[in-house]
Amino acid sequence: MFEATTILAYKSDKGAVIGGDGQVTFGNAILKGNATKIRTLYEGKILAGFAGSTADAFRLFDMFEGILSEKRGDLLKSVIEFAKQWRSDKHLRQLEAMMLVLNKEHIFILSGTGDVVEPEDGEIAAIGSGGNFALSAARALKKHSNLTPLELVKESLQIAGELCIYTNTNIKTLELE
Repeated sequence: MFEATTILAYKSDKGAVIGGDGQVTFGNAILKGNATKIRTLYEGKILAGFAGSTADAFRLFDMFEGILSEKRGDLLKSVIEFAKQWRSDKHLRQLEAMMLVLNKEHIFILSGTGDVVEPEDGEIAAIGSGGNFALSAARALKKHSNLTPLELVKESLQIAGELCIYTNTNIKTLELE
């Protein structure tokens, strides 16, 4: 797996949130500490995050947003079509990249190998080098606290940023209520 970033998504009956750190690394050097790796799509109804290179992120976000428009914001149909196109493009499928997309009903992890994964619990998903740190923290906080979705995502990413060398604590979040 490539070494890059941390993106965490959480959805509950109280809302949907995505967050990401701001660190951009190149090998063993930090190039930037305040990057934005998350965005809203389709009229603010879909949240998305990206782990991989910046140029690839822009291309894949644009591609996914086009599919969302064609499918009128239907996230399930869009992720399936997106995975087919990503996997079938001989250049794009070679990318070491992943996307995390969600709305109020679903969370999906997407990759160029054709993966479309909805987390087992349907509530929490993470990608990137610090993803497992953030995911573990989020699961524990969900089980043992009464944090809001936004607070849970921020705190989990803070924990990941303190553990993963490819993740910092310059956290950005987006929320659907």
